[in-house]
Amino acid sequence: MHRRLLALGFAATLALPVLAQQAPVPAWQQSRSGSTNASPLAPHPPKLTATAAEQVPVAALRVPAGFKVELWASGAPGARMMTESPNGTVFVGTRTIGRVYAISEEGGQRRVRTIASRLTDPNGVALRDGNLYVIAINRVLRFDGIEGRLDAPGTPTDLTAAFGLPTETHHGWKFAAFGPDGRLYMNIGVPCNICEFNRDTHALIVSFNPDDSGRRIEAKGIRNSVGFDWHPTTRELWATNNGRDWAGNDTPDDTLHRIRQSGADQGFPYCAANWRDPAISRGPASCSEFSAPAALLGPHTAALGMRFYTGTAFPEAYRNQIFIARRGSWNREQLSGYDVVVARLDANGTVTGVEPFMTGLRDEAKNRFLGRPVDVLVRGDGSLLVSDEQNGAIYRITHGN
Repeated sequence: MHRRLLALGFAATLALPVLAQQAPVPAWQQSRSGSTNASPLAPHPPKLTATAAEQVPVAALRVPAGFKVELWASGAPGARMMTESPNGTVFVGTRTIGRVYAISEEGGQRRVRTIASRLTDPNGVALRDGNLYVIAINRVLRFDGIEGRLDAPGTPTDLTAAFGLPTETHHGWKFAAFGPDGRLYMNIGVPCNICEFNRDTHALIVSFNPDDSGRRIEAKGIRNSVGFDWHPTTRELWATNNGRDWAGNDTPDDTLHRIRQSGADQGFPYCAANWRDPAISRGPASCSEFSAPAALLGPHTAALGMRFYTGTAFPEAYRNQIFIARRGSWNREQLSGYDVVVARLDANGTVTGVEPFMTGLRDEAKNRFLGRPVDVLVRGDGSLLVSDEQNGAIYRITHGN
């Protein structure tokens, strides 16, 4: 009996660590501590079903006098980053729903096709020489001659092994675009909320030759940039960046960065703007050695897609100014973002202010949102498209009659 009790006790002791094990903390909860442990704040679940056109909240949208906003396309659940072909087809990436759409104008109507599906966060889409590049978490697929194959895209060329992208899903979704130098640019987000990591593999903007060769770091220490563009005159790279969570309602700001030279260090994880993050004890004591952001874009606003306005359909005052989609906050008690803003630049490329442009999707009185703008795209006709992930819709903004 004594031996049996000892055996049972030993078995119970062995079982204790197993019983004490807890499920991994969800990525969005990383760095919660103290009073934030009991916070009810959590990411807003995306809507992954189609929203009927009559239910898309176009009537709530507000733009400056002289502008008009209308529903351009609907029925594209999860619509996020966009790129346009020379023929006017708009290709749209998504995240959770795993699809890539092609939206074409036929007979005065927009037709939405799903040209790829069952991918892991295929957020990044870019076009070159008639070929569509789709970048998922760590996959790079090329659909050759896509414009003539919308109904039957076929099997893409898989470039995944050649690019060798990280596999982490947290902040692993990509924005992608071809730069003025013909290279394919994309972001590589940090695989955490706030942590130390290999600063040569994560929290970067990188570029490649279209054949995957010649990897080059364009910006480092940039936590999660899901939107960038090049100044039409200077060709300087500009990028949005998302600050970390669980540092307070108003800390830190999302930021806009002007990348003056290839490889410039923006400071993450040590600094966000001029705020030294207390969560990282090692590293420089001051933020002065890092590149300062060009502008602050508000705390937790989720500033994502951005484009310089290069068209001629808007008034001259908007030429070469930056339109920025702010998807909207979750880690803030009073919602912020859920709009499109304009960063105003002077002749020297200095940001003189950030002003609202498309509003109405944030209901301040009820602290709720009606939609989530993710990307902006200047079309060939000078109009501005805005993707709304929550409603699976794309709005078109024009000026004049």
